[in-house]
Amino acid sequence: MRTQRQTVDYALQRRSLLASVNAGRTAVKSVCDADTYLLRAAKFHGRTSEVLCPICRKEQLTLVSWVFGDSLGPASGSARTDAELSDLESTSAEFSVHVVEVCRSCNWNHLVQSYVAGLPPRPKRKRRAAPG
Repeated sequence: MRTQRQTVDYALQRRSLLASVNAGRTAVKSVCDADTYLLRAAKFHGRTSEVLCPICRKEQLTLVSWVFGDSLGPASGSARTDAELSDLESTSAEFSVHVVEVCRSCNWNHLVQSYVAGLPPRPKRKRRAAPG
């Protein structure tokens, strides 16, 4: 049950960054800076996309979903598989998901999308004034 709300797509920012790299205004090593934790998350929690790495063109990018939210407790700030995301969406109050694309060959990484998932907050009931 996917209930993505308030989706933000970072495609224009990605395109601008890649144009800057291709024009030589931004160094390749400054955009290929995925840390060990992100690379490990890509290996164990990521899903392969159809998109070829725009920097090295050696392999398809891996998408990693990170979850953040007070309702998640210790799970907040961690990478989650699609199955784990589905479970969280049906049992947890609202939380945000940040999807990062990662190249495990050259360490390219970029935030591609963020959205709100989980159970929407219940509307607060107004108290009725006591008759009198």
